[in-house]
Amino acid sequence: MKRFCVIGAGNFGFHLASNLYNEGHEVMVIDNNRSHIQQLQEHCSFAILADAADREFLEAQGVAAMDAVVVAIGERSHAATLTTLFLKELGVKRILAKSVNEDHGRILSKVGAHEIINPEKDMAIKVARTMASPNILDMLSMTDDYSLNELAPPQSFIGNSLIDLNLRHKYGIFVLGIKDVLTDEFTLLPPADHVIRDSDMLLIFGQLKDINRALEKG
Repeated sequence: MKRFCVIGAGNFGFHLASNLYNEGHEVMVIDNNRSHIQQLQEHCSFAILADAADREFLEAQGVAAMDAVVVAIGERSHAATLTTLFLKELGVKRILAKSVNEDHGRILSKVGAHEIINPEKDMAIKVARTMASPNILDMLSMTDDYSLNELAPPQSFIGNSLIDLNLRHKYGIFVLGIKDVLTDEFTLLPPADHVIRDSDMLLIFGQLKDINRALEKG
């Protein structure tokens, strides 16, 4: 079990805190809105009504001992910046901050945020990619060029073995795992003679342009 603190309990903060809590972690939530705190009381370990942009208050809550603190005060950019600065000064080892825009994100990085969250931009990018490549169900970007992708096999893949498809040599992409969605059986680094079924879900690593080429050409 890990210990987390979520500062700001709007829509993003609420869902983040409740999901972490449901996964069995200790979650402290801080917000200056009474209704937000009341809604979260049963979905977190501790719900505190307070303004987090106060260094002494944060220190008293023991945030320095948390595994991570998320600053989700997106609509109050000054408060988010000040809170992030205080968390950095208190020695919090992992600070994630929700930004209003890219300029705000740069400021948050300068004052101490280790990771910047821009939910609307990130979701827009994800939706655009899935619209352009409908077989790609989920994607984790590793660099600007390479990503780890969850792929529903196109019809041209089904009934062919991995060695027949020859994805590595033809397109420079790697099949790292295959999950049968009917049985939940997962095969890490599947053998070359594995024949793709319509119930298979492929975990593929490579460049998006190469994955799209493979999907188009089969």
